[in-house]
Amino acid sequence: MFSKTCEYGLRAVLFIAQESANGNKVRMSLISEEINSPQAFTAKILQQLKRNNIITSVKGPYGGFTIEEDKMDTNLSEIVSILDGDSIYKGCGLGLKQCDANSPCPLHFKFVDIRENLKNMLENTSIKSLINDMNLKNLILKR
Repeated sequence: MFSKTCEYGLRAVLFIAQESANGNKVRMSLISEEINSPQAFTAKILQQLKRNNIITSVKGPYGGFTIEEDKMDTNLSEIVSILDGDSIYKGCGLGLKQCDANSPCPLHFKFVDIRENLKNMLENTSIKSLINDMNLKNLILKR
């Protein structure tokens, strides 16, 4: 459902959040390794998240990426929007360019509920709720 960029971005945010909750800064190379993403690709994703104030970074020998406490309340829909835009809520289930209520694909009306449920889940799930409620090691380990 999500692009690779968004999948890696969500996994990176959750890993950084888990480490930040333990008082740790995380180096980009460790993030890349933990989420099984190429370093250059991970760097671009982290840069985008930093530019949008989801994560922060500190340079230097004791530096790394963190998520500030107030950003832990960020909902997943904000991260998805930053990385993928709103196409997940509006795009065709079959990837067709011309698909809407007036000219639907065979899956169009079946996808309406799925997209609405996904939107509600993303809007009502915060970073903090995931790191508090789940065992993230199972979620973000290399696949």
